Amino acid sequence: MTSHAPVRAAHVRLSDVHVSFGGRPVLTGVHLVAAAGDRLAVVGENGRGKTTLLRVLAGGLAVDRGEVRRAGSVGVADQQLPLGPDDTVGALIDLELAAVRTALARLDEAANGLAEGRPGADDAYADALAEVEDLDAWDADRRVEVSLAALDAVGDRSRPLGTLSVGQRHRVRLACLLGAGHRVLLLDEPTNHLDASGLGHLTERLRAYPGVVVLVSHDRALLADVATTVVDLDPSSDGRPRVYGGGYHAYVDARRAERARWEALHADQVAERQRLADDLSAARNRLRDNWRPDKGHGKHQRATRAPGLVRAVHRRQEELDAHVVEIPPPPTAFTLPELPGRHGTTVLRADGVMVAGRLPGPVDLAVDAGDRLVITGPNGAGKSTLLAVLAGALAPTTGTVSHPRQVRIGLLGQESDPPGRRTAADLLDGHLFGLLDGYDAHRPMAELSVGARRRLDLALVLAARPHVLLLDEPTNHLSVTLVDELTAALASTPAAVVLATHDRQLLRDTRSWPRLEL
Repeated sequence: MTSHAPVRAAHVRLSDVHVSFGGRPVLTGVHLVAAAGDRLAVVGENGRGKTTLLRVLAGGLAVDRGEVRRAGSVGVADQQLPLGPDDTVGALIDLELAAVRTALARLDEAANGLAEGRPGADDAYADALAEVEDLDAWDADRRVEVSLAALDAVGDRSRPLGTLSVGQRHRVRLACLLGAGHRVLLLDEPTNHLDASGLGHLTERLRAYPGVVVLVSHDRALLADVATTVVDLDPSSDGRPRVYGGGYHAYVDARRAERARWEALHADQVAERQRLADDLSAARNRLRDNWRPDKGHGKHQRATRAPGLVRAVHRRQEELDAHVVEIPPPPTAFTLPELPGRHGTTVLRADGVMVAGRLPGPVDLAVDAGDRLVITGPNGAGKSTLLAVLAGALAPTTGTVSHPRQVRIGLLGQESDPPGRRTAADLLDGHLFGLLDGYDAHRPMAELSVGARRRLDLALVLAARPHVLLLDEPTNHLSVTLVDELTAALASTPAAVVLATHDRQLLRDTRSWPRLEL
C-alpha cells in the first residue's frame, strides 16, 4: 500500500513478513515500524536478507506471508542502476526527481485553473501547493547540485553514464536521492564509493532527513552516527530477527548480552543431553555387569535383579529421547588462519613508483615483516592502483617493486573476478575460516550474493597463507560483526598488513598504525 502522504505522515510497517527463495527461508517473521524522523539500520551476515528486505519495502518483491504498508513516495539506492550506459547524467537526475517535476507541473496547472476560474480550482491549488511544499520541490535541483559537489560526483548532465566509473555512477544517483525529497528513503550500502568528505555529507543529510530512512550498511561509523533503531537479521536463538532501540551502540551491547545468553542456554541443553546419555550408558553397564552375579549366588538373585535393571535402561532411554536441544548452536565466528611472518626481513619494497594517469608520485615505501600500514587519500588518488602495483598485478610506468622470492603477497581487491560454476568448497578444500556457511559453500560462485562473493574472495586470499596482506576497502559488503572480528584479527597476525580504506571506524580502530597519504 502506498499513498501520497506529507512527510510528517510517512511511515513503513511490516507485520510477520516471510519470504523464501527456492524453498529456502530468507526472511522469517519480520516485524518493524518506522515513522517520519526514524532511521532504521538493517544489519546481518551476508545472505541473511538485508537487500531482500529493502526490495520488500520498495514494493518490488511480494512476500509469501505477512503485511507490508507504506505511506509516501519511495526512493531507492540499491546496487543496480535503473538506466543503461547510453543514458545521461541528466536523465538519471530527471528520473529520480520525477515526483518533484510532477508536483511542480501539477502546481502550474492548478495555478492556470485559478486564473481561468475553473470549478474547484481553489482546492486543487491548495492540494498542489501542499505537495510542492512538502517535497520542498522548488529547492530540489539545488539540493541535488549541492550533493553532487559534496560527493565528488559528475555534474555534467550531458555526460553518458557509460563513460563514468561504477563509483561515479552510484554517487550521481545518491546525490539525486538526497535531493529528491522522498518520504521514504531506502539505501543499500551507500558508502561503498565515498571518500571522507562524501561520508561527512551523507551523514549530515541523513541525520537531518525529515522522512523515514532505512539503511543497509557495513559502515559502523555511519550506523553509530545516524541510526535510531537497528534491525538485526542474523540468526538468533529462536530463529527470528531482533529489533533494538536506542541507536547503534545500544544494539552492540544488547547483541553481545543476547549472544552470551544464547551460548549459555545451548551449552546447558547440550550438557543436560550429555548427562542423560551418560546415565543411559551407566544403566546399560550395570545391566551387563549384573546380569551374571558373582560366583556363589544363585539364579534367584539374577532373576530378581534383571527386571529392575532393564526398566532402568528403558526409563533412561525414554528420558534421552524426550530431551530435545531446542536452542541451536550459535553461528561459527571468523577465524584468521595462522599466517607466516619473516622476522627481521623487508618483505615488500617500492622505489619511485608511478602509474601514468592513475598514480602520481613517486611513491617510496618499505614494509618489514609484521608491519602495519594504512594508505589514505581521496577518491582518485591512486590507492587501489598502488595496491595492484605492490601485488604485481599492474606494472608501474616508472619505478620498481621488489620482495624476496619466498614471500607470498595476497591482494584483496575491490572487484571480484568473473564468477564461474565452481563452488567455494571446490576452491578452498573445506578451509572456510568461518566465512561461508554450508549453503553458500556448495553454491556456484555465479549464484552467490555480492557479500558472499566478498567473503569468498577474502577466504581465497587467506588460504594462500600470504606473508603480506594487501587489503583494498576490506570492509565493503561485509557485515558489521565480521568487520569487528576481522579488525581484531588483523591487529595480531604476524603477517604484514597494508590496507586502503575510507571506512571511518576502521580508520579509528587502526589509528595507531602508520599512515601513507596519497
